[in-house]
Amino acid sequence: MALFAALARLAEDLSHQSSRLQKRALIAQAVAAVAGVAQVRPGEAPPVLSAEVEADLGRFCMYLAGTPFSEADPRKLNTGGALLSRAVKAVSGCTDAALTAAYRRHGDLGSAAHDLLIPPYGNAPTEPMLTLSAVGDVLTAMASARESSSRTALVEGLLRRATALEAKYLIKLMLGDMRIGVKQSLIEEAVAVAAGAEAAELRHAVMLEADLGRAAALAFRGALDQARMRLFHPLGFMLASPVGSPEEAIARFTEKPAKGKAAVDSEPARDESSPDEEDFKDLNGPEALTICDEDELAEDVEAEAEQVLRSAQDDKSGEGQVPNPTPDIEHPTPVLQAFLEDKYDGMRAQIHLGDPAAPGRVVLYSRNREDITLSYPELVEAFHGVIEDAPPGLSGGLILDGEILGWDMEAGRALPFAILGQRIGRKKVDNELRARIPVVFMAFDLLYERGELLLARPLRERRERLEQVVARLAPLATAPLDQHTAFAPGGLFAALATDEDHVPRLMLSPAKLVESAEAIDLAYAEARARANEGVMIKSAASLYLPGRRGLAWVKLKRELATLDVVITGAEFGHGRRAGLLSDYTFAVQGAAGPDGEPQLLNVGKAYSGVTDQEIAELTGWLKAHTLEEHGHFRTVEPLRVLEVAFNNIMRSDRHASGYALRFPRILRVRDDKPVGEIDTLERVEEIYLSQPDRPQES
Repeated sequence: MALFAALARLAEDLSHQSSRLQKRALIAQAVAAVAGVAQVRPGEAPPVLSAEVEADLGRFCMYLAGTPFSEADPRKLNTGGALLSRAVKAVSGCTDAALTAAYRRHGDLGSAAHDLLIPPYGNAPTEPMLTLSAVGDVLTAMASARESSSRTALVEGLLRRATALEAKYLIKLMLGDMRIGVKQSLIEEAVAVAAGAEAAELRHAVMLEADLGRAAALAFRGALDQARMRLFHPLGFMLASPVGSPEEAIARFTEKPAKGKAAVDSEPARDESSPDEEDFKDLNGPEALTICDEDELAEDVEAEAEQVLRSAQDDKSGEGQVPNPTPDIEHPTPVLQAFLEDKYDGMRAQIHLGDPAAPGRVVLYSRNREDITLSYPELVEAFHGVIEDAPPGLSGGLILDGEILGWDMEAGRALPFAILGQRIGRKKVDNELRARIPVVFMAFDLLYERGELLLARPLRERRERLEQVVARLAPLATAPLDQHTAFAPGGLFAALATDEDHVPRLMLSPAKLVESAEAIDLAYAEARARANEGVMIKSAASLYLPGRRGLAWVKLKRELATLDVVITGAEFGHGRRAGLLSDYTFAVQGAAGPDGEPQLLNVGKAYSGVTDQEIAELTGWLKAHTLEEHGHFRTVEPLRVLEVAFNNIMRSDRHASGYALRFPRILRVRDDKPVGEIDTLERVEEIYLSQPDRPQES
C-alpha cells in the first residue's frame, strides 16, 4: 500500500522547484510509482491495476492537489485553523507564544507544525508508517463527525502517527491549500504523461466527472472516452477583465490578435497579490477577505472548439450542421461584434437541475464553488416546480450561469447588494427575511442543455438557446414570497399559497448587440440609473472559458471616488507575505474629541495596490511606530496617508465611523500629504448619499 510519506516528500521537493517542466516530470514519475508501473508510452497497451492501486492512485492525485475529496463529493472536513491549532498544541506540547512565533515565521500552519513537532517541543516519529488509505479513513471519519471534539481527537490521533514532514502536509491538505506552486491543471498534465494519455482528453474527463482520482484511473485503463458528464458539481466561472472607458472596451474588441490566435485569447485570473473585487463577492459576507482559487479548464474548451472548427471546415457537404464557434480565428475583422448587458451587483451563481439520475434535485453554487442552496429556498421551490411540469427541452438536465439578485418586485429592479448581503451565508431563511428580501435568478448564459456541454459553442449560439430555455421555463419558475410549509428539495411539498401569490423567480438578462463607444456610454448611464454597477461587453464569438479572465468579456465600471485616509492599524500577511505588515486598516477625520483634535474613525481595510517594495518599506516603518500589539494585528501611530479607491460605501456597525468602503484598493502612498488634510466623515457621508444604488432609508 502506498505511503503518505511519498506524497509529503514530493510536495516538499515541488515547493523548492521553480521549473514547470521539472515539476511535471517529478509528479509524473511519482504517479507512475504509485501505480506500480513504468511511465506508459502513447500507443502501448494499458496496464492492469488492482482496485486497491487505483484507489491509492486517486487519493495521491487528489491529495497532491489539496483536495481531501473529489469535487463531485459534497463531503467537507469542517476543520479550520482554530481546531488544527489546538491539535498542534496538544500533540507538540508547545505554548501559545511558540505557535504564534512559528506561524508568523512561515505564514502557514503546516510549516509551523513541522517546526513544533520536532525537538525541543515535539518528538514526532521519524519512520513513516501512514498509508494513503489510513489517511483517507481518518478524513472520512472527520467528514462524518458531528462534534468538534470528535474531529479534534481524530486530527490529534493522525498527527501523533505522522512524521514532522507528513504532519506539515496533512495540515495543508486539511486546510485545502498545499502551497507548493502546483495547480491541478499541472497534475492533470503529469498524470497524462505517466499514463500515456492526451492531456486535453484527461482534462475533459476531469471536467465531466468532477473527479481527478477517477479520471486518473480511467487514463491508466486507456478508457478516458468512458467519462460522462455529471451535474451537481460547479464548473469554473468565466470572468471579465475591467476597462476604464467605452473607448478602451472598443479597442479591446477591435484590435487584431496575433496570427493564428483566437479572439477568445485569455489570461489566468489574477493571483492573491492583485485581486479583483469580484473575487470577494460570493463569500460569507460582503466584507470577507478570502480569495478563492478556481480550476482552470479553459485549455480543454479551446481545444474542443478548434476540433469543431476543423471538422466544420473539412465537412463541405455538411454546411450548417456544425456551427463555427470561432469564425474570426484565421481572418479577424476589426469590427465590434459584442453583446452589451447590465452588470448586476448580486451574487454570481450556477443553478443545476433536471438530471434524470437525481429526480427533483436543484442545487445552487457560488463562484467559490460552495453549495448555497439552503440560503435561497424560494429559488429551489421555483425550479422544483419546473422539474415537476417537465417542459420539452428539460430532459437531460440544465446548467444556467447568472446572478442571484435581491429584487424589488414593485419597482422591477435589483435591490442594492448591501440588502442582499443580509442573506449571504444564511443556512436558515425565515419568512420575514424571505418576504423582506425577495430574490430572483437573472440568467445570462447556458452551459449545459439536453445532455450537451456548451462551453465550446460561441456566445451567440448559447445566447439564442438560453432565450429559448428561459421562454419555456420562466412561466413555470415561480414561488410565493413566503412559504408556510416545510420544503424538502427533491421531494414533494404542498404549499398553502395559491398560484396568485406566486411571483417570477427566473429572468433573462437583457442583452443587445453594441456597435460604438457612444452606445456603450449611453448604456452605462442607463445601467447606473437602474442602480446597477455598470455594463458587461461580451464578444459574440466568445467560448465559455472556465476560470479565465481575458479579452473576450470586459466590464465597465467607473470609480465612484477616491479618499485620502490614514493608516491606524496593520496586520501580518500570509503565505509569501508572512512576516510582512501588508493589511492596512485606515481612517478618516471625524468630529473633534474632548482634546479639540479631530477623532480618527476607521472606514475600511485594504491590502491590494501596493508593490512588494512599498510593503517592505511600510513594514519597517509600522514596526517602528507600533503603539500596541494584539497577536497578528497592531495599532500604529496615525502618520502615513494612503489614497484609496473603492466600489461603493455601505453603512456598517463594524467601524466607529458607521460606514465601510466596499472593495477598497490602495492607489498610492501619499507621503506628500499631512494627516491634517485627509478626508472627513462628512465627505464619506456625501459620497454615500450620492450613490444611486444605496439602500432606501426610512
